[in-house]
Amino acid sequence: MSQPAARWEGRNVTKDQVRARVWGALESSGAAVGSPWSAIPNYKGADDAARILAGLPEFREAKVVKSNPDPAQGPFRLAALRAGKKLYTPVPELVQDTPFVLLDPEVLEHSGVAFEEVENASGFLQHGLRVEFRDIEPIDFFVVGCVAVTRAGGRTGKGAGFADLELGIMRHYGSVTPSTPIATTVHDLQVVDDGDVVMEAHDTPLDYVATPGGLIETKTTMPRPGKLDWNAVREDQYRDIPFLRNLRGEP
Repeated sequence: MSQPAARWEGRNVTKDQVRARVWGALESSGAAVGSPWSAIPNYKGADDAARILAGLPEFREAKVVKSNPDPAQGPFRLAALRAGKKLYTPVPELVQDTPFVLLDPEVLEHSGVAFEEVENASGFLQHGLRVEFRDIEPIDFFVVGCVAVTRAGGRTGKGAGFADLELGIMRHYGSVTPSTPIATTVHDLQVVDDGDVVMEAHDTPLDYVATPGGLIETKTTMPRPGKLDWNAVREDQYRDIPFLRNLRGEP
């Protein structure tokens, strides 16, 4: 049976191949929850990976955290709220003029909103406070969604470039710094050989990878990119992400 065509296929052939291999392995093994294709895949054991990541001292000491909006990281978002941390999460695919949502556990409790109601996108879009990038507080612990990762800190997402945009813009505003821990949760099948993920200049390496099987501290030596390189933003991103053109015009 032929594999489904990836939604953002063709931007980087090498990364396309490793994504397809990981998506296929998750599907054929029965580890995927729902279809993994063209997505940050959800998987069996996501609760365990979230629990392991939430055990890190860097997470326990954090007051403000950020997480991608995908279902695989829902358990992590729930853990953050239960731990009393402010949580920023983007509108899926950054498709609205106010690209982020703030979930404040104190506000939610005062409003009678259970944390479980805002674990996934439909709930946090309904109950969260919409914010722009310039309004985001300094992030103490930053979680990104990944399709494939390496023990050396390499990562690739689903190919759309959303995480790279978020990180570059947050560096522009100072809410992410060179010392901000960057982490993810994935299934063990998503951990690939170091040479399988080629990191580009705009790619941010990982400090921590939590899987159902344990924690990987990458001790990465890969360089982190700086602020967003506007010349590297693609025309389709300008077309599909409403706030980008206005943001580029800011000082």
